[in-house]
Amino acid sequence: QVQLVESGGGLVQAGGSLRLSCAASGGTFSSYATGWARQAPGKEREFVATISRSGVTIYHVNSVKGRFTISRDNAKRTVYLQMNNLKSEDTAVYYCAAAVAGPYNYWGQGTQVTVSS
Repeated sequence: QVQLVESGGGLVQAGGSLRLSCAASGGTFSSYATGWARQAPGKEREFVATISRSGVTIYHVNSVKGRFTISRDNAKRTVYLQMNNLKSEDTAVYYCAAAVAGPYNYWGQGTQVTVSS
């Protein structure tokens, strides 16, 4: 059983930065891909970034390219999302996800990110 715990959310002014962390327990961390998704009020959940188990293959959705960076440290069993130049439209609950032996099937509880304009 894999458990994911996010941290690092909060309130920030537009143009500011935050770094989200997701600590994983259970399973072999280096054997599964991980990602970050977000859900704003009244909107569907969307993936903003994913990273392969080795960290070689990375994806960022167009709306965050050049501002957000996903990374992982397999030794620390942690995946990060560095968010710079935050905008009000980035306000959402951010979730960490893991693809363990299949599509993304493990999720954290989420962390709130609020960007004030």
